[in-house]
Amino acid sequence: MARNEEKAQSMLNRFITMKEEEKKKPKERRPYLASECRDLAEADKWRQQIMREIGRKVTEIQNEGLGEHRLRDLNDEINKLIREKVHWERRIIELGGPNYTKYSAKMTDLDGNIVDVPNPGGRGPGYRYFGAAKKLPGVRELFEKPPELRKRRTRYDIYKRIDASYYGYRDEEDGILVKLEGPAEKKMRAAAVKEWMEMEEIKREAKKSVKSGEVVEMGLGSKILFEEEEDVIEEERMEREREEKDREKEYVVHVPLPDEKEIERMVVEHKKMELLSKYASEDLMEEQMEAKAMLNIQR
Repeated sequence: MARNEEKAQSMLNRFITMKEEEKKKPKERRPYLASECRDLAEADKWRQQIMREIGRKVTEIQNEGLGEHRLRDLNDEINKLIREKVHWERRIIELGGPNYTKYSAKMTDLDGNIVDVPNPGGRGPGYRYFGAAKKLPGVRELFEKPPELRKRRTRYDIYKRIDASYYGYRDEEDGILVKLEGPAEKKMRAAAVKEWMEMEEIKREAKKSVKSGEVVEMGLGSKILFEEEEDVIEEERMEREREEKDREKEYVVHVPLPDEKEIERMVVEHKKMELLSKYASEDLMEEQMEAKAMLNIQR
């Protein structure tokens, strides 16, 4: 009996299922063209359906073990659905609905950086790669960034960075250089003042002695003479160095060279010969040469 009851129960279940399916409306197909839809709610419904299909396929394409051909087919299908989604989003805008294109997701590379791939046709997004399709041969190179070439700086860029501090006009602004140069400057100034005062004293004593006819003290006079002697020795040394340099620059010519007058005479003679050869005949030239030979004219 239990067996027959189970059979009846299964038949009842099938009957109930069939009745429920009869009550349901026939399954609607998505319109081929988005422009055929006239209702905003239906357009939004079809967009949501496309979004679910895209999400399902994107989840499937994450599996790297599907093989190259299956990954490429899945990527093509996703791109086709994205193009269809864009058409429906445009239709929703035309029907007065929200603008979904502003919040569309961007494509990223293997590191997660956003990559903008424009469509060469200029309509809608370009071809995109998802999941394991980004690692396919020939596709990975598209996401690799080219090595950055170091741009050579131009003369304009170099001069643009030069300011007053480059020429040393701001060296004293930090105060360090002033602190270092202060003691040295005071010492040099004191030495210069002391030397000047000694020279003035020597000159004053020398003038007094000349006026009074007295002999100048040996210490003061010797200092003046010693300084003058040093100047003379320095001048002689510089003169010797100058003569040695001039002697090194001298070039001995073993062949007599013509002076300016001789060069000028030769140029004039050459031009005369050119004019005579151009306008005079050969007979006239021979007669002229014979006359010069008879008169013993060398030129």
